[in-house]
Amino acid sequence: MNAILALEDGKIYRGQSFGASGERYGEVVFNTSMTGYQEILTDPSYKGQIVTMTYPLIGNYGVNEDDIESRKPFVEGFVVKECSKIASNWRSKKSLGDYLKANDIIGIEGVDTRELTLHIRQSGELKAVISTTDMDETNLVKKAGQSRGLLGLDLVKEVVTEKKYEWNQTGHHKVVAIDCGIKFNQLRELAKNSCKITIVPPHASSQEILGLRPNGILLSNGPGDPAAVPYVVKTTRELIGKIPIFGICLGHQMLGQAFGAKTFKLKFGHHGGNHPVKDIKTGKVAITVQNHGFCVDIDTLNKKEIEITHMNLNDHTLEGMRHKKLPIFSVQFHPEASPGPHDAEYLFAKFVDLMKNSKFRM
Repeated sequence: MNAILALEDGKIYRGQSFGASGERYGEVVFNTSMTGYQEILTDPSYKGQIVTMTYPLIGNYGVNEDDIESRKPFVEGFVVKECSKIASNWRSKKSLGDYLKANDIIGIEGVDTRELTLHIRQSGELKAVISTTDMDETNLVKKAGQSRGLLGLDLVKEVVTEKKYEWNQTGHHKVVAIDCGIKFNQLRELAKNSCKITIVPPHASSQEILGLRPNGILLSNGPGDPAAVPYVVKTTRELIGKIPIFGICLGHQMLGQAFGAKTFKLKFGHHGGNHPVKDIKTGKVAITVQNHGFCVDIDTLNKKEIEITHMNLNDHTLEGMRHKKLPIFSVQFHPEASPGPHDAEYLFAKFVDLMKNSKFRM
């Protein structure tokens, strides 16, 4: 079946569909990871976005039951150069196309994804539409321009569960994770570090969270505009000074706002598994996994209270910070990887050390 990807600036890409049929809207972004498409599809941070893979062949190892990062895929659409017709892996249960079809997600192949990536880098991330039903290019461009985009949009509420639940029952440290679109591997990494974890929805109050008597708080990743989730910022602000806190991605942005800083939208975001980040204190460079379109503005941070710990070596944006006196730190990248390198995995052990040395014990 023929398909069209139309961008709001009038750019048109024609190809063939795989997966579901119909019409889907989202902001088009590119991901530079060579593998890990299943983890990318199921990362809730991609809600509201059409993901383009820069690596030319996707789907060659199929889809399995283990490499998922949430309860279902959340991307709005999937763009590849070529979707492999052969899925060769001993864990594979179904093809990528069948997986997308089962989850009502449109894929389009036959697109020059590297040219599309260059266009996004030059023009910035753009609203777009994928369609297998409407072949009128002018009409599709108009539809893309009229779609909702991401600015000012609270997408957290569209990806989370509404009730608290337990991830595991054993461990020496009790962690409450505030779910804004959490990836499962963050929970796996905490469990590996002897943590038992309770996940609460983003609207849980600070009183409810402290009532669970945790040793620490994880502020998770999640989708959309961080400035559109003031209720999580309020809760975070109320928890500061009362308990150790570790923020990841959107959680980092929540902490930044709770400290009084502002966030802004990046031109084309950071999405992929090969982003170099420098640890300011040690000088070491880690190759990190990233997935965010917004960033905390360094110039709005209170430098008397907050220390910058990590910087992005590609564009010199903020990648990590810590409070100078309180047991609180955060990073913009994903230390849990999945997919990608494990250079930053040590940060989970650092969080556990903060909890060990804290007065807040069960």
